[in-house]
Amino acid sequence: MRIYVGNLSWTADENELRDAFAAHGEVTSVQVITDRETGRSRGFAFVEMANDAEAKDAISAVDNKEIGGRQVKVNEAKPRNEKPRY
Repeated sequence: MRIYVGNLSWTADENELRDAFAAHGEVTSVQVITDRETGRSRGFAFVEMANDAEAKDAISAVDNKEIGGRQVKVNEAKPRNEKPRY
């Protein structure tokens, strides 16, 4: 399951997120979304977990938890809508 993590601190890194979610199950990947020009975090990330039940447990446990000095918002990621390119 792919999980969205919002309101992320600009200083938070992949290891910090992996640790927060790994306490609830197997984390397969962590991706902090960064700005192309500055390389700085854009304030959100995606975490993928192998087991859906563990992912749902992690969502409820980590939602509104403080990571990197900010209270994060966590929920199941919605499928990305592809925009037509002109």
